[in-house]
Amino acid sequence: MQAEEYNRRAKELVDYITQYLVTIRERKVIPDVKPGYMKELLPDSAPTEPEDWESIFSDIERVIMPGVVHWQSPQMHAFFPCLNSWPSLLGDMLSDAINCVGFSWASSPACTELKIHVLDWLCKALGLPSFFMHHHPDSRGGGVLQSSVSESTLVALLAARNDKIFQLQAELEQDVDDSVLNSRMVAYASDQVHSSFKKAGLISLIKIRFLPTDEQFSLRGDALKKAIQEDKKKGLVPLFLCATLGTTGVCAFDNLSELGPVCAEEGMWLHVDAAYAGSAYVCPELRWSLKGVEFAHSFVFNPVKWMMVSLECTAFWVKDKYKLQQTFTVDPLYLKHEYSQESTDFMHWQIPLSRRFRSLKLWFVLRSFGLRNLQAHIRHMLSFFWDDETFWGGNTLTQELLRRLTQLGSLYLCPANIHNKFIIRYVVTSQFTTADDILRDWGVISKTTSTLLAETEI
Repeated sequence: MQAEEYNRRAKELVDYITQYLVTIRERKVIPDVKPGYMKELLPDSAPTEPEDWESIFSDIERVIMPGVVHWQSPQMHAFFPCLNSWPSLLGDMLSDAINCVGFSWASSPACTELKIHVLDWLCKALGLPSFFMHHHPDSRGGGVLQSSVSESTLVALLAARNDKIFQLQAELEQDVDDSVLNSRMVAYASDQVHSSFKKAGLISLIKIRFLPTDEQFSLRGDALKKAIQEDKKKGLVPLFLCATLGTTGVCAFDNLSELGPVCAEEGMWLHVDAAYAGSAYVCPELRWSLKGVEFAHSFVFNPVKWMMVSLECTAFWVKDKYKLQQTFTVDPLYLKHEYSQESTDFMHWQIPLSRRFRSLKLWFVLRSFGLRNLQAHIRHMLSFFWDDETFWGGNTLTQELLRRLTQLGSLYLCPANIHNKFIIRYVVTSQFTTADDILRDWGVISKTTSTLLAETEI
C-alpha cells in the first residue's frame, strides 16, 4: 500500500468507524461465540503473497466483529466505563503516524513537553495539590502518563520500597542486605481494593494486609492504626497505604482525612488510587472525598473511565519525582544526551523504556471539549443514579439471575463479592446511554427476576 491508496482507504475506514459508533446500539453487546471461534475463520498460516485491501476490509465484519464485546454500547454495564471520543480517536491517529519512542527529551522533545503541560493542566482541573505540578516554584514533583493504573500503583510501591530501604540502611550501624529489609516491609489497603494491588505485592515481594472497612465500605483511620501497631509488635516495617477513591465493587471512598495523618505519623507512603472516580473531580462540588489528599505521595486516575480519552493514558502524579528517579534510573551511554541534566526524561519514571505519544489525544480532548463541557458530561452521567428496589435471594439465586441475563445478550452485567455476598453490578459505561436505555434495561432485569422467582416459588 502506497500513500495514494492509504489516503483513500483511510477515509473509508474513518467512515466505517463513524458508522460503527453512531449505530452501535443496533449491535448485540455480548458476542455469541465460544472460545476458539476464530480458528475456523482464519487459515493456519500467514499469506505468502499480499492480499488486496477489499479482502482484508471485508474480514472486519466476518472475523472480528462477531467476537467483539461492544464497550461503547449503551447496553454495556459491566466492569467500568471505557469511554472514547472523536478527538481522542484523532489523537491516536496522529500519534501512530508520528510513532516516536518518547523515552527521553532528546528522543522527542514535543512528546515530553506536551505531557508535562497537559499533566499540569489536569492537576489544576482536578483541584490537586500544587506539589504534584511540574511548573510550580515549590514543587519537587510532577505528573506522567502511564499505560494503566495497575502499572502506576506498582511503580509507586517500588519507589516507596526503595526509599524505605535507603532510610533503614542509613539508620542501621551494620550492613544488611536489601532482601532482608524488604522481607520486613508491609503495605496496607482496604478489603475493597482493586486486585492489581495484590499483584503489585506479588511482584515486589511486599507483604499486603487487606483491612476491614466500615458499613459504607470505607477504610478508616482507626483500622489502619490497629493494623500498624500489630505489625510493629511483630518487627515489621509499615511502608505503604493504597487508599481508594471509588472502589471497583461498590464505588466506595476510603477516608483520606483520617488515613493521611496516620501515614504521616508513621512515615508511610500514601498512594491514592482514584482510577474510577478521579474524573469526577473536574467538578468542584464533587471533591468532598479529596479532603486529606494533601498527605498523598502519589495520585493516579484513569481518564478513560469518564473523561472520554481512550485506553493506555493513565494520569499519575508524584510528590517527589527524585524518589521515582532513584528507583528506575538506568542510564547507559547510548541514552545520554546534552540536555540530560536540565530536561525531564520519563524513562526514569517507569518500568519500560519506550513510551507512546499519549499526551496528544489528551491534549485534543481537553481543547476540543474544554473544562466546562467535561464538567457537563460528568454531571450528566451522574444524573442517571437512582434509588429503586433491590433484589437478593441468596448467592445461588443471584448467580442464576446473572447467568440468564448474560444469556440474553441484550445487556452486559458483571458480579462483585461484597462481604461474601454475591451481587450484580450495573454501571453506566457509555456516553451514548440515555434514561430510556436504563428504563429498558431495568425492565429486562425485572422481568427476568420475576420469572426466576416464579420458578423457584420464593
